[in-house]
Amino acid sequence: MEIFECVDAVARPLHDFGDEFMSDEATSATGLRAGFPPGRGFYCRGRFGVLGEVPVPVVQAVQGFLGPGLISAGWSAGRAVMSAGDAAACYARAIRQWGRTHIPADVDVEHFNRLARQLIDAADADALPLFAGWRAQPCPDDDPVGAAMQRVHVLREHRGACHLAAVRLCGLTAQAAMVINLGTEQATHYGWEQPDPAAATLLPRWQRAERLTTELQAPLYAALTPRQRTEFAQLVTALTAAPTPT
Repeated sequence: MEIFECVDAVARPLHDFGDEFMSDEATSATGLRAGFPPGRGFYCRGRFGVLGEVPVPVVQAVQGFLGPGLISAGWSAGRAVMSAGDAAACYARAIRQWGRTHIPADVDVEHFNRLARQLIDAADADALPLFAGWRAQPCPDDDPVGAAMQRVHVLREHRGACHLAAVRLCGLTAQAAMVINLGTEQATHYGWEQPDPAAATLLPRWQRAERLTTELQAPLYAALTPRQRTEFAQLVTALTAAPTPT
């Protein structure tokens, strides 16, 4: 499999599977049991806790795509519960727990982990601080299914960070990119207050940003051979599929 073909084949499944974890009520329940209040505290403090104890504007600058009010409220609410490092570790445990429940039992997670780790270890993290933070988060070897889900999350953060850079390079704000991609209603859900509809003239910029995101990820997937890329794409498809009912 060619590099760009592989990048395009895995981008959406990795993104959507990670989204399912983040939006699952079971994930919210994990945060509540850990002491976080209802809302976005566990999400913000957990996901962005790998950045350390930084001010809200730093979190906003690093993640980009969520509205500043959402980030400010969530980060502040989570700060009262536990340190950034502890929150990130708690979030990582929730990721692994969710993976153990949702990754189909017949997937070769050992091989997925070998290939995903090869990708993650080979990545250039310059200008990708959120990816770098999650790459540095411990990933236990004695929990292969949970580790596979954590690596899904890390790879998702890599594309997200590349996409934010691509969006800005193409002359778009993160808010405009969210509106173009999801519409005003969904952009509001992600924290942007009363966003204006995107001008049709901005669509080519967003399309260029999508292509550039894939180009920015290409060196990552060059770490695999063509055969390995084919295997990895197949594993991602199998891993992110709905579990077969028993």
